[in-house]
Amino acid sequence: MRAQFLSPLLRSSVGFDRVDRLLDAVSRMDQASLTYPPYNIEKTGEDDYRITMAVAGFDESEIDVTQQENVLLIHGKAHDDESDKTFLHRGIARRAFERRFELADTVRVTGASFVNGLLSVELVREIPEARKPRKIEIGTGQSRPTVIEQDRAAA
Repeated sequence: MRAQFLSPLLRSSVGFDRVDRLLDAVSRMDQASLTYPPYNIEKTGEDDYRITMAVAGFDESEIDVTQQENVLLIHGKAHDDESDKTFLHRGIARRAFERRFELADTVRVTGASFVNGLLSVELVREIPEARKPRKIEIGTGQSRPTVIEQDRAAA
């Protein structure tokens, strides 16, 4: 079913093998992992982005931010220091979480900050010269490549 759904897209693209893996990963995610912790993705400049995640109740020492190849992984695990407390109502979730963000090849993490229960991860897109568009000259069928002869004095 999925192959039929994607066939119009895959007809005009080359080298997008990751798309299939991304769709598989999304289909396997449960709804709880999609909503906790809440986050925003914002564009802060032409090539700059920020992911802001609400991690109320966590300390910065309980959160790890890692970039490995094209994956940004944010992992949180609260220390269990509340076992002696009795709650009448517990509305602040401190459960462990793992959030993965697939990044393009040209996106890298430039920094992270933790202020007032909000984790902010700064990203920048850097396009190398080799990947920028370039004009390809179209030759006529009559022109031939120029052959450079060796210098006769060197022979």
